Amino acid sequence: MCFIWISLYLAFATRYGFAETRINIELFYNLCILAPFIILPVYIQQGLYRAVLRYMGLDVPLTILRATFLAVLGVVMASFLLGFQMPRSIPFLFGGILALLVGLSRYLARYWLVGYRFKDMLLYTFNVPEHKVQRQQGVPVAIYGAGGAGCQLVAALDRGREYKPVAFIDDDPCLEGRTVLGRYVFTPQAISELLEDSTFEQILLAIPSATEKRRKEIIHSLEEFPVPVLTMPAFADLASGKLRINDIQEVQIEDLLGREPIAADEKLLFQCVRNQSVMITGAGGSIGSELCRQIIKLDCCRLILFEHSEFNLYRIEQEMSRTVNHLGLNVELVPVLGSVNDPGHLLDIMKTYGVETVYHAAAYKHVPIVEHNIAQGVRNNIFGTLYTAQASIISNVKNFVLVSTDKAVRPTNVMGATKRMAELILQAFSAEEKVNLLHSHLFDGVKTAKNTTHFTMVRFGNVLGSSGSVIPLFREQIASGGPVTVTHPEITRYFMTIPEASQLVIQAGSMGRGGDVFVLDMGDPVKILNLAKRMIKLSGYSVKNKKTPQGDIEIQYTGLRPGEKLYEELLIGDCVGGTQHLRIFRATEEKVPWKTLLAGLENILQSVKSHNYDLTRTLLAQFVSGFKPNSDLVDLLNDSAIKKKVNLLVFDKMDEARNDKMNEKVN
Repeated sequence: MCFIWISLYLAFATRYGFAETRINIELFYNLCILAPFIILPVYIQQGLYRAVLRYMGLDVPLTILRATFLAVLGVVMASFLLGFQMPRSIPFLFGGILALLVGLSRYLARYWLVGYRFKDMLLYTFNVPEHKVQRQQGVPVAIYGAGGAGCQLVAALDRGREYKPVAFIDDDPCLEGRTVLGRYVFTPQAISELLEDSTFEQILLAIPSATEKRRKEIIHSLEEFPVPVLTMPAFADLASGKLRINDIQEVQIEDLLGREPIAADEKLLFQCVRNQSVMITGAGGSIGSELCRQIIKLDCCRLILFEHSEFNLYRIEQEMSRTVNHLGLNVELVPVLGSVNDPGHLLDIMKTYGVETVYHAAAYKHVPIVEHNIAQGVRNNIFGTLYTAQASIISNVKNFVLVSTDKAVRPTNVMGATKRMAELILQAFSAEEKVNLLHSHLFDGVKTAKNTTHFTMVRFGNVLGSSGSVIPLFREQIASGGPVTVTHPEITRYFMTIPEASQLVIQAGSMGRGGDVFVLDMGDPVKILNLAKRMIKLSGYSVKNKKTPQGDIEIQYTGLRPGEKLYEELLIGDCVGGTQHLRIFRATEEKVPWKTLLAGLENILQSVKSHNYDLTRTLLAQFVSGFKPNSDLVDLLNDSAIKKKVNLLVFDKMDEARNDKMNEKVN
């Protein structure tokens, strides 16, 4: 109301002059009474008082202009109906001044609410570049990318106090030297100079529309600068509600190793899932949980989450329940606590819930841990797969997909050998129309079963961010100031993101004809030493070595661990063919008949029961092509170690008895 009266006074004073006595006082007072009764309801109806000023956007000026035009038009029409004689210039002057006051007041309130000091507000208003404004609060950062995402990020950060954006960096030459939201736009070539002037302390990436290749190029170009590189969340995470735009993250290692995505074949994705009862073993693990996330959106009618860890089962069940509620899915969730070494339980679950497709992701995958616990590795990876497959055959499951590993190819460790044995078992089953079951007493006495199940194996390398992955270890070591530990300077590994691997597993499973071994295109192998160096540099530190003793973080070599080899392979032979998917290949591998495997599996089981792990490795080598252990036996319960511990215990008892006699003599 004050703005209405002030605007009317200024409009009349502008029209008639401040010193004039010709102002129509009666008209002025009449309008002062009339205008608020028309203007305020119009402003209310147009939503001027519903806006949250702290988050006011670019639509507000247009709203103010539209509302003011309608309001002044209403005042003019009411004046005409009431017979007021109003000069033609008064409505224009009155409307313009009123819109200016209403808009200015809101922007002043917004600047105050988001924490601008008065000095900063004036500098911002008069377009003084932000990097020249000295602030006391927040980490000064530069935004890489002056597009829409960069502007959104600046707007979000301006409302907080953790980060203060002071400049833009963009490789578009048309933007060089310009200002966006009061911040200068610099080229990447100016970063060194800006760092010398301590203009900013971190770089935030805001380039969500860039291709994977371009993103990798940008990140690689920033590695040479001693400044941490962070990134804004992906649009997928923003849309799902997991993150907000001002939830700044470290640059994901996927940005360094990722590839251009290939669109999924929807027919392959849905083929083994749509309207089916799907069971995922190891549902709480890295791959198993991602399979759950993708399969639940593929129109399955029932999803059985089979997991031996109570905590992991609770976590994935809660996540899937939220997904079902959020997306309104018609999926029955069945969280089952159990072990793949419990055949009776597996059989009951598959029969009760009419399982049609099984994704077998349950396995022990950590090479050194399995080397120290051979019995559990054999029981879980070999016999767990065997029991799950036999339960599937008895239950007439249509499709069985094994998640395998590149470590199954010419393995140097027990983990890889057990995974290859699991592949051999499924390959052997695929050649049998009627299967003689091993340990039939565990399956309600069923000795033979007709085999109608399609068995498929999908083999790939390391997945980024999985349990036991080197990436989280490096991050933790860098955060604690180092050193970063690498087993060998020449060690290399294949890497793939968990979502891409899981999606390819689902598609590969749909292409199986029975006994197929599919190999995923992992791209080029990555040198772990180079990966460690890049992660150190992107965290804003330098590598410390003999050439640069003044560096921040040292890289130490710890030596290859038991069972570890310098490089991994994906194929045993050279016979590989393409499929209808560009990143999935069909390998032709040697097979072992089921009758031959039967006796061998019994011998392997007896060897682990007697803790004779030398014999276990010998028996595995008879079936697994190229299996050559590259380390001594290090199992914690091998027979020689047990005998040694027993002997030490006997000697300890003898020493105790000897000491007791000496004490008696002394007394």
